[in-house]
Amino acid sequence: MDDTQFQKKLHEKAAILSEALPYMRRYAGKTFVVKYGGHAMGDEAIQRSFAEDMVLLKQVGINIVVVHGGGPQIGAMLERLKIKSNFIDGLRVTDADTVGVVEMVLSGSINKGLVASISRAGGMAVGLSGKDGGFVKARAVRRTKRRPDSHIEDVLDLGFVGEPETVDGSVLTRFIAAGLIPVIAPIGLGENGETFNINADTMAGAVAEALNAERFLLLTDVEGILDGDKRHLAEVSHDAAREMIATGVIHGGMIPKVETCLSAVENGVAASVIMNGRVPHAPLLEVFTESGVGSLIRAPEKRDRRTP
Repeated sequence: MDDTQFQKKLHEKAAILSEALPYMRRYAGKTFVVKYGGHAMGDEAIQRSFAEDMVLLKQVGINIVVVHGGGPQIGAMLERLKIKSNFIDGLRVTDADTVGVVEMVLSGSINKGLVASISRAGGMAVGLSGKDGGFVKARAVRRTKRRPDSHIEDVLDLGFVGEPETVDGSVLTRFIAAGLIPVIAPIGLGENGETFNINADTMAGAVAEALNAERFLLLTDVEGILDGDKRHLAEVSHDAAREMIATGVIHGGMIPKVETCLSAVENGVAASVIMNGRVPHAPLLEVFTESGVGSLIRAPEKRDRRTP
């Protein structure tokens, strides 16, 4: 590289920092809840990059809370232990044998591995699940299915699949005040001491609501919301997202993700973003650039929240 090329790269870096500065000022002291999941979790290089991004966000004054999934890793462990696993409406049926494995994988290897990655990147993280301090009280998820030949609806038994009933944000704020990054496994505690397996997107959205987060970043395997012509949308209003679900433009597995984001912005979160977690440094590009890289859903009747 000659001197001219070197100087050009230096100027490019300076321009990037200059663009990021207004966003650093705006978000200093704010809380971001980041859901980390999808198949990107199995890629060591992506996890290392993610951990570095979380440490950088924390370093510039943003309060970071991470909620992680682990579906593929759970499936692999169940297969290794020869425990059969079934799904209903995308939710893993979780019996007594399965829930023990789920907790072992989520609260054990995945959670502590992510904590270690953040530590190696220079941050301070603490791993916990919703059972720690009892900060996530959960209840069983109930699903019904209508019989095709009648109007009778059958109640489906999903076992120890749960959903957050209450989230005590004060437990997390104590860790945040101590300069730590909470890393949360999506496990909740039932009223009778049961362990519940909670969908990670749902858990992350509930945590974001409890903390009145400035941003809920949902990292997944897709680039975000697409319109009817399969074009990526950088921003979608609350009402437009509801309309796209009603008309089928948003469909399949994207519906629960968008519903989770909508619930968050309806309950105190300033904005939610769905983005591709496999894109290198996706959180930084979303937070510190004007256009972002995901699909942002604003709270109802709020101004463009990408503007610093």
